[in-house]
Amino acid sequence: MLFDPTHEQSLDGLEARLRRAHAITPDLMTEFIAQAGVRLAAMGTHARADLDRLIAAGAFTDAVLTLLKLELPQWRLRRLICDDGEWLCTLSRQPSLPLDLDETAETSHGHMLLAILLACLQARRAAPASAANATAVPQIRSDAGCTVCCDNFA
Repeated sequence: MLFDPTHEQSLDGLEARLRRAHAITPDLMTEFIAQAGVRLAAMGTHARADLDRLIAAGAFTDAVLTLLKLELPQWRLRRLICDDGEWLCTLSRQPSLPLDLDETAETSHGHMLLAILLACLQARRAAPASAANATAVPQIRSDAGCTVCCDNFA
């Protein structure tokens, strides 16, 4: 996806609305899916129908975690803690790495699910468009020159 300033502005508006919200609502979830659900739109009606059923049933926690799994398959929920009434959510690309070495998306909010959605937005912005589809190791063409063994067998 190329850089689109109007899309970035709509994501900024969505982030501001999420930060102002005190609780998650079906309308807020629908707006998030409509503006930030890039992969979900390409998956078809079955994935969207399951998500809509969760939202209609009020199962917002399951809906948010399903949305995270569908929209950002490379990212995992690394940390979710409540400190003095403020939820801190950290999403990670490689949760087995130490925190200092890992690329993370970290946000906080007074409501747990809104903190997760804000972290999803931050991860969406951090992930380059070309890396969103890259799931395999890049192939490197072999050099036509001589190959030298550099192992020390002594």
